[in-house]
Amino acid sequence: MVKLIAIDMDGTLLNTSHEVSKRNVDAINGALEQGVYVTIATGRAYQEALDAIKGESLELPLICLNGAEMRNKKHEITVQQNLEDEQIKLISEILQSEDMYYQVYTDQKIYILDKERELQIYIDIAEKMGQKPEVEKIRQKIQKRIDKGTLVEVDNYKEIYKKDNEKVMKILATSHNSAKLDRVKNELSKSEDLAVSSSSQNNIEITNVKAQKGVAIKAIADELNIDLADCMAIGDNLNDVSMLKVVGTSVAMENSPTVVSALADYITVSNEEDGVALAIESALNEDFSKLQYND
Repeated sequence: MVKLIAIDMDGTLLNTSHEVSKRNVDAINGALEQGVYVTIATGRAYQEALDAIKGESLELPLICLNGAEMRNKKHEITVQQNLEDEQIKLISEILQSEDMYYQVYTDQKIYILDKERELQIYIDIAEKMGQKPEVEKIRQKIQKRIDKGTLVEVDNYKEIYKKDNEKVMKILATSHNSAKLDRVKNELSKSEDLAVSSSSQNNIEITNVKAQKGVAIKAIADELNIDLADCMAIGDNLNDVSMLKVVGTSVAMENSPTVVSALADYITVSNEEDGVALAIESALNEDFSKLQYND
């Protein structure tokens, strides 16, 4: 029986309005009631992740920033794996050589150069999944984050790198140019100290190599004395691959790209159809017949 479940957020737990459905909430609480350990595993920063679930009566530990930060059920930081100065310098040089737009995630804030580009990122993610985003609702949520100070618009990132009281945890780059994305990925992948993944077709997420969802899931399983064979991961994109590979039961969303769904044991329905709930219900009933099986 599954004893630990790790769930991605965007494209998985959340719908295109970045909300959690009642069925998904009920399924997670049902798992918790049966003694199953459930954790969120997201590329989002802590505050972004918290904002999405705090009104849903979900008190869950969080794997944030693809594993660069881990928080317990009380949301106290237990692990941080930041990017080092030399890594930041290398990443910045490669991205700037291709004139690629990027955001900087620290352990305190997310820094951007243009809030309209931030909006476009969310729109692109939804559209690439064949879904229609609620643009005005997303715009309001972005402005709310700016007003709260968790999302900060700046002229450049140089001063951020000099701050002694903030650690750079992740860098997220975006582009509509697939050739440019491939070149940057290839250059970044030459460094064995970096983990290079993505959460949509048009972005690249860069963290310390120790900051990966799969590494984080393994650490949690070890701490709880749970065999990885008894763990399940649910995700939809490339930054979920590391956790889909290490668990005993891997589930991809119907809206996943082929390269991701091909790696999973099962495929559930889309994030708009409560695919997370269906996967959890299947695991609790030990009956995966309602999911598509990858043989």
